[in-house]
Amino acid sequence: MHNTASSDLLVRLIEPADNPAIASVIRQVSAEFGLTADKGFTVADPDLDRLYELYNRPNSAYWVIELNGEILGGGGVAPLQGGEADVCELQKMYFMPALRGLGMAKALALRAMGHARGLGFKRCYLETTASLTRAVRLYEHLGFQHIDGPMGNTGHVDCEVTMLRSL
Repeated sequence: MHNTASSDLLVRLIEPADNPAIASVIRQVSAEFGLTADKGFTVADPDLDRLYELYNRPNSAYWVIELNGEILGGGGVAPLQGGEADVCELQKMYFMPALRGLGMAKALALRAMGHARGLGFKRCYLETTASLTRAVRLYEHLGFQHIDGPMGNTGHVDCEVTMLRSL
């Protein structure tokens, strides 16, 4: 198993004071994988520094993951902008290296989808990029199917991997 005791890990809904820490995580992970703003990735999102406000809306939620009191990852769900009313989008799933391999991405994706199902969403959509091979494999394992093209108006011009899953 892992050396990280589960008691050191905390998954909780985002709070206003978390904005700088989770924005920093997203910027660091994006840089690590070459996901730059000029390609339309999350680092170009004008709301990146105010995720609490972005997700403190009806039918939206964002969770942060703390390891020993430090925010090292997060992910959320929200209605798909410009999409059908029964479709939500799994969004902004980012994890620092210390969280990888612990099953946190799977656990967080399942939590987000369960939350969305409880809100009445029937399908969950996501966009990612093929360079994130571990993420693509995880989403496939979770039952997401590759679809032919993008749904809604996400603004992610370089996310060539589009996937959909029934909830």
